[in-house]
Amino acid sequence: MRIYLIGYMASGKSNFGRLLAEKLDYGFLDLDYWFEERFRISVLDFFEKYDEGLFRKIERSLLQETVELENMVISTGGGTPCFFDNMEIIKKAGTSIYLCWEIPALVGRLKLVKRKRPLLKNILPSELEGRVAEDLSRRAFYYNQADLIVSGEEFDPDKLIRLIRYR
Repeated sequence: MRIYLIGYMASGKSNFGRLLAEKLDYGFLDLDYWFEERFRISVLDFFEKYDEGLFRKIERSLLQETVELENMVISTGGGTPCFFDNMEIIKKAGTSIYLCWEIPALVGRLKLVKRKRPLLKNILPSELEGRVAEDLSRRAFYYNQADLIVSGEEFDPDKLIRLIRYR
């Protein structure tokens, strides 16, 4: 079985994904880190050197490779489900879980994150909440297609495992 975690940047996909994988005794794969390992360049540097369009094509290719993996929790990038037919790939390949947060909570988390986000690098702190709201509005169509929608603020891995198993 494959479990795909989707959601906005800093929604906890990587941290919660590791925890979920450990509880299920599954492997864990972070799509962004996998990209960085494979191509030996950070996502931020890739965006600056090339562009988002090329990144999204490579990201889709990596996503397609995950359908061959078994017993894996996969943390996608925040935009992964929103391009090409990626959400369709995710839905066919496994169980998708949207880690949903209220905008002020996401903004607070983004301000604490040390990892630079390419799509937010030129956003002033005073503009961050508006940008997150705008992005979430555009991405809601994709995120809301997830098999399960879970509040990030109330994440309970044991409850989530029960939901996954009895789906």
